[in-house]
Amino acid sequence: MKRRNFIKQVGGASAFAMVGGLTLPSFIGKQKRHITILHTNDTHSHIEPFEPNHNRYANKGGVARRATLVEQVRQENPNTLLLDAGDIFQGTPYFNFFGGALEFKLMSMLKYDVATIGNHDFDNSIDGLYKQLPNAKFDFVSANYDFKNTVLDTHVKPYKIIVKDGIKIGIFGLGVELAGLVDKKMYKETKYLDPIEITQQITDELKNEQKCDLIICLSHLGYYYKNNPDKISDLNLAKVTKNIDLIIGGHTHTFLPKPTIVKNVEGKNMLVNQVGAYGINVGRIDFYFDENNNKTSEGTTILV
Repeated sequence: MKRRNFIKQVGGASAFAMVGGLTLPSFIGKQKRHITILHTNDTHSHIEPFEPNHNRYANKGGVARRATLVEQVRQENPNTLLLDAGDIFQGTPYFNFFGGALEFKLMSMLKYDVATIGNHDFDNSIDGLYKQLPNAKFDFVSANYDFKNTVLDTHVKPYKIIVKDGIKIGIFGLGVELAGLVDKKMYKETKYLDPIEITQQITDELKNEQKCDLIICLSHLGYYYKNNPDKISDLNLAKVTKNIDLIIGGHTHTFLPKPTIVKNVEGKNMLVNQVGAYGINVGRIDFYFDENNNKTSEGTTILV
């Protein structure tokens, strides 16, 4: 499949969001640096493309195609990050047989930078997840899962900071409440912390202490719950917090052809994105920084 423009053929129009009150004319001519974010969520152990006779996703997806696409984008822009919003495990016999080793090894070959943890990543228990960590040559972040009294203590950090082309990028993770979704014996002494409170603390640290230019949340909270609108979700989180530039979501398998633009608690624009499930799509967000580190963003979804 040709991907010359990397634009999803079914409804993948771009979204252009101005950040910090800039207008387009004031930004043109000042663009100096360009950061590309590629992201997946809820891949659920789908290593191969769907079968040709599949009623919905015939021949779509597959790690090999994703690898080709990611490499092409990296050639286009070396300052590219590859992120995942959780539920890497569970969904095909590959997980049943290899216990997650293959998923982590392939993600490492694709050179993922950071991932967060979804509820299904505990399906072989927290010990099973820990056992596979040596196969993951990338970092896991989770700010609202307290792993202090578990085997994951010190192995999962609240956030990670990456510098690309002089741009300091802070990436933190959030997970859905496990009680009611996952058997207690699977996550053991993992404590769930309030995502909003943790986000306020983490983003203040990333923005004001660590001096990050770009802050990204890898969220497995879910995009939005129509039947339970007050439940913590990406959209609700975005509205009551500040300093986040992009929420990359998972859990609800929500397909967005372009990111949702949300006003945060300070009335500033930020982006929320999620690209369905099973590795069929890859999200792409491009951030452009001028000489004063003012930024704009553009996003779309790519069909693998």
